[in-house]
Amino acid sequence: MPPIDVMVAALVTLLVVVDPIGLIPAFLGITAGLPRPARRQVAIRACLIAFAILTGAALIGDWLLRILSISLPAFRIAGGLLLFSIASEMVFGVRIARQSEAAEQAIEEHVRNVAAFPLAIPLMAGPGAITATVLLAGRSGGDPMRLAVLIGIIAVVMAACLIVFLAATRIERLLGMTGNTVLSRLLGVLLAALAVQFVIDGVRALMTG
Repeated sequence: MPPIDVMVAALVTLLVVVDPIGLIPAFLGITAGLPRPARRQVAIRACLIAFAILTGAALIGDWLLRILSISLPAFRIAGGLLLFSIASEMVFGVRIARQSEAAEQAIEEHVRNVAAFPLAIPLMAGPGAITATVLLAGRSGGDPMRLAVLIGIIAVVMAACLIVFLAATRIERLLGMTGNTVLSRLLGVLLAALAVQFVIDGVRALMTG
């Protein structure tokens, strides 16, 4: 069993990197217009996917990246470019049509899509979180107990994200339709800026590395 200070350090590190509170604007913007049950599904799916990714990073992340010859800067650039496409949809209002005859099917497909990308990847389990997890796992020295504790810490962080996401729905109800429309456009711009920052950080890391 790792010392309590090591566990606390790992918990604080992942909480700071994943930043559940900071994900509220992105969650509200990405799930704008979805009914409450669908939004709940997005929150749960995203947290489960992110948990699976970070757990995989803890167990085989370093080995997998080396085998595939994928650098974290390259991962960051790719995530930034894809995230920018989602942000542009939010800014210009190019959203999925939910008032067609196949509205229920469209919503279900949309729930699956946005839960995986961009919410789980790269916002929750992005390059920063993956890097932190790989480094924390490296400190375990292959000790199964320490790895189990790290996976438990990842679960706690994802639970915190889920609680924050479920509370975020109350914020949107208070804003009303007009407020939500304005918020969606504003958050789209912020998400676009975050995407550009992802690309800049990745390019800078490649150039300095």
